[in-house]
Amino acid sequence: MSTPIRVLLVDDHAIVREGLRALLDETASLQIVGEAADGTEALELAHRLRPDVVLMDLKMPGLPAADAIRTIRAQYPATQVLVLTSYAEDRQVEEVLRAGALGYVLKNIVAADLIRAIATVARGEAWLHADAQRSLVNRMRRPAELSPLALLTDRERSVLSLLAKGMSNRAIGQTLHLTEGTVKGYVSNVLAKLKLEDRTQAALLAVRLGADREDK
Repeated sequence: MSTPIRVLLVDDHAIVREGLRALLDETASLQIVGEAADGTEALELAHRLRPDVVLMDLKMPGLPAADAIRTIRAQYPATQVLVLTSYAEDRQVEEVLRAGALGYVLKNIVAADLIRAIATVARGEAWLHADAQRSLVNRMRRPAELSPLALLTDRERSVLSLLAKGMSNRAIGQTLHLTEGTVKGYVSNVLAKLKLEDRTQAALLAVRLGADREDK
């Protein structure tokens, strides 16, 4: 007979943990080795018990679930994490998968599918609830947010970089080998494209976006 999959239950509701234990204890291929009520306790038990799979809720007090998942995966690579929660929000799904979770299931899952999900994740294979899959696909299909600097030409970004360093139009012109009038035109273009009112706003934005470190 093969060795049972060792499972750690993590949920802040005792009644949920009791229900999961009652359900999973009936499965010969699974062994519940411990229960945790929050992310901090989950880290302690993961260290002591070294489970094959951590079945973890997301909405818990204390240490955020994503941080707990990230730490568990970093410290115990052989331990996989299967998220069990009530929601499949786009950002939430992406966050826990990036943290290292290998599976994501909703609490309306039927017992047989939950058991299969645990077994699948224990083998190192992904298991995503259909709603989680849709959320992930929807999020991936959204266009990435572009930096406002993407609106500028290389020369305009160079002017903005020097402007952020407090240089006058004349000094910028000398540095870039441009006339003062040409620099003034570039500054006007920058303000218009970034929808800014003056040089001060432009300088502040450049610093925030790191444009002041560009030397083109």
